[in-house]
Amino acid sequence: MNVGILGLGLIGSIWGRHYDAAGKLAGAWNRTAQPDSPRWKPTPEAVAEAADVIQIVVADPPAVRDLLQRILPALGPGKVVVQSSTIDPASSAEFAALVGARGARYLEAPFTGSKPAAEQRQTVFYLGGDRALIADMEATLGTISAHRFVIGSAPQAAALKLAMNLNIAAQMEALSEALTLARRAGIDDGVFFEALGKNASYSGVTKLKEPKLRAGDFSPQFSVKHMLKDLRLASRINGCEDFPVLDTARERLAMADRAGFTDEDFCSLIKLFR
Repeated sequence: MNVGILGLGLIGSIWGRHYDAAGKLAGAWNRTAQPDSPRWKPTPEAVAEAADVIQIVVADPPAVRDLLQRILPALGPGKVVVQSSTIDPASSAEFAALVGARGARYLEAPFTGSKPAAEQRQTVFYLGGDRALIADMEATLGTISAHRFVIGSAPQAAALKLAMNLNIAAQMEALSEALTLARRAGIDDGVFFEALGKNASYSGVTKLKEPKLRAGDFSPQFSVKHMLKDLRLASRINGCEDFPVLDTARERLAMADRAGFTDEDFCSLIKLFR
């Protein structure tokens, strides 16, 4: 099956190049025109008409909803929508019903892994939907990813992605506080990270963000605005209204957003201590 990409941001543009190199890209579109992108098409409707699989990777549920409304006339039996934006469970159920009503198939496929992972085809997908469809999409998604976890229903896959991002955001805030504490005590960054490397709290977040924190490099791998959006979505899930770490992490990201770090990597949380 060939693939059309809707959304050529930090990740979608990389996936588009991988699909194109594999001879699988049928078309690509972005709200801000990128006519130099491989297989560029002027409208999302044109992408949906050309592709067997339409993979959506945009900012939030309203952006997904707008795209689906535009491409619905092009959907039908034989078409697959792979929804890879980070959204909430209720929106996932809504979008699956919209697509299903046209006779097309819908797969919730949020992912983890920032820009470096996407470049190295190390993206990890959380898949929710029909098991037969998941099996059918194995080779296609394998073009751009290292692992594909079968989670359950589409809303469950959306919920798991938000849970993962809550954990990552909380770790980033804790790492920012711990490093700032050490720095204020006069401890060298090299000593701090060497000691942390032998500590039970060492994590993938630490490994990924250590070079950026030590260099003061806040170029985006995953931006403040996107992590803030994800935690706001998590806060609205029924039963998650009394999560103190979620509330704190969301407010810290909101502070970073107000401070002008919106488009910087979310490790810029550490700058709030300056």
